[in-house]
Amino acid sequence: MSYHFLERKDPRVDVLFQGLDNMERLIAAMEDTPKSVFHGERFLTDEELSKILRVSRRTLQEYRTLGVVPYYLVQGKALYKESDILKILEDSYKRCKEDMRWV
Repeated sequence: MSYHFLERKDPRVDVLFQGLDNMERLIAAMEDTPKSVFHGERFLTDEELSKILRVSRRTLQEYRTLGVVPYYLVQGKALYKESDILKILEDSYKRCKEDMRWV
């Protein structure tokens, strides 16, 4: 059995530390993200929801206008209940034909 020891000059050490730095940045970003909770319900802003859904804020405005997503308007700022968005996504889920055969 052979043992290989990593030295500081080994490029794999750099890759390992870069990965740890990236994870640290991601964790810090998650901690900085405000988690608005009211009566146990989490609310999302336009900016947060647009990032999650990967749509523009203008598209969210269209969804509001068309009545696709429910929202609260507080002093001109739109807020979305996370549970409402999850329910819309679950209700909109379309099964593929193979999955439907087994139902």
